[in-house]
Amino acid sequence: MKKHTGVPEWSKGAVWYQIFPERFANGDISNDPGPDSLEIPAPPGWKTTPWDADWYSLAPWEKKSFFSFFRSVVHRRYGGDIQGIIDRLGHIQRLGADAIYLNPVFISPSHHKYDGESFHHIDPHFGPDPEGDKRLVAAARETEDPATWIWTRADKLFLELARRVHKRGMRIIIDGVFNHSGRGFFAFQDLLNNGRDSRYRDWYRVTRWNAAGPDGFIYRGWWGINGLPEFARTSGTFNAGYKRYLFNITRRWLAPDGVTAYGADGFRLDVAACVPHGFWKEWRKEVRAINPDAYLTAEVSDIDPAFVSGGEFHAMMNYPFAYAVTEFFADRKNRSSSLEFDRLLARLRRAYPEDVTHAMQNLISSHDTPRLRSIICNPDLAMAAHHEYHRKTKAEFNPGYDSGRGGERERKVHMLIAAFQALYIGAPMIYYGDEYGMTGANDPDCRKPMLWPDIEYARESLRPEPGSRKEPNIPDTGLFRHYEKFLAARKTCAAIRKGGYRTLYAEPDGHLFIFERKLGTQTAVCVFNAGDTSRNIAIRCAGMQKPRLLAGHTAFNHKDGRLSIKIGALEAAALAD
Repeated sequence: MKKHTGVPEWSKGAVWYQIFPERFANGDISNDPGPDSLEIPAPPGWKTTPWDADWYSLAPWEKKSFFSFFRSVVHRRYGGDIQGIIDRLGHIQRLGADAIYLNPVFISPSHHKYDGESFHHIDPHFGPDPEGDKRLVAAARETEDPATWIWTRADKLFLELARRVHKRGMRIIIDGVFNHSGRGFFAFQDLLNNGRDSRYRDWYRVTRWNAAGPDGFIYRGWWGINGLPEFARTSGTFNAGYKRYLFNITRRWLAPDGVTAYGADGFRLDVAACVPHGFWKEWRKEVRAINPDAYLTAEVSDIDPAFVSGGEFHAMMNYPFAYAVTEFFADRKNRSSSLEFDRLLARLRRAYPEDVTHAMQNLISSHDTPRLRSIICNPDLAMAAHHEYHRKTKAEFNPGYDSGRGGERERKVHMLIAAFQALYIGAPMIYYGDEYGMTGANDPDCRKPMLWPDIEYARESLRPEPGSRKEPNIPDTGLFRHYEKFLAARKTCAAIRKGGYRTLYAEPDGHLFIFERKLGTQTAVCVFNAGDTSRNIAIRCAGMQKPRLLAGHTAFNHKDGRLSIKIGALEAAALAD
């Protein structure tokens, strides 16, 4: 396909690390959320949940007020913050990641922060002085006009995080939730207080004024959720006032004080398909004017070239990659052969220009899916049918869902998938904790506190029911080293990081898969045996001169343009000149 000019060079082949801030690391206990920070009146006895606690065990306040894990868990807070991210940057860099994606960080009462109350301030409980920041904002009497905006200490700490990320030669992007806000958003609050006389009356999708009920009007919420009011559309874009606000907050975070080196390196855009394409085109031009090197990636669940072919996004979260990978490596009854797998991957590559393919975020798990290890331990649930899959993989609705780590086979499959992410064309994205083998069903269980080797954790219940089996909750440091080795191979081999792609071997009835990555005169060969028996194979590989083993385990011989390989069951290997 035609080259898609404008994809930032740094994003091609980058290694992404996704962080859910409230659950990644608590670097400053003095800023932990208090009872008044919740979206509901705090239950009696509410406290921040200890980082090392058993996930499914209920605290006294939960037992007293909710009786149910799934009703209480959304009201838990663990105290993750920006200081915690700063403190753990070394871990991210040692792993081999060079780009960070943060789930929402703006002011919000929820743990997930997809219900923002402002897009121009970082949540005060992510910063060093929550109460001081709240007083500052209250005194400033800010509006949508950036001339009224101040910099809080939480805002400044985020900029310090960006500075430290850049000092390490890494990049950082933030989550933009532009389709909707929370009811606490300053414009919606004005709407609640002033009704049709509000200066923001045209910002939201109000469907009826003078309606019965406490609000006095009816409005559209995202997916019908009352707590997520949607912003209004007009002529294929957003309302002019709201659009100006978005342009201004974009400039604030990409180029604080006019200096791009101090800000974020781009955005990941939530529910991008819900927003008019016209707006994304306008916004892309605005972003380019601020920082031509900024990276924009869209949350889209299926193959959809429209988002990257019309001047909107540089890439997308590559969920179809996850569907194909899990069907081949993780499924048991419904697994694809390596030839079928190859055809699925080829369809993905054909859908997008080559430089977009290099920048696609190749994820397996995220804050909206089960953990990678849990995907492996619960095969054949048809991830590609994502709406049905979402319900099937919630422990609340599926009492048979296995939240354990499985056995040695499941661990080896996890290692295979990690290797494939590291070696395939595109930009691998690792969800925090997958490198240590964290487990968990779909939301909320995929959002547990990060496992750290320097914290001793309680044994973890595998189900929320009383008396369920427990397992030790210990980070798998051997798995971390596996990720580290394959990502190091990616970093040191230009052909793997940014080279072209060609399938060398796939079979209609088996699970051996081999591909080539090539850049200039350098050739890399990547071998994956997803079967349960060792394999021997010889392939033509005229491009290689003197191959060496970069990562993994295999015996090989190269002579007269033929590469003979012996690889064990559930093993991966990378060879390169």
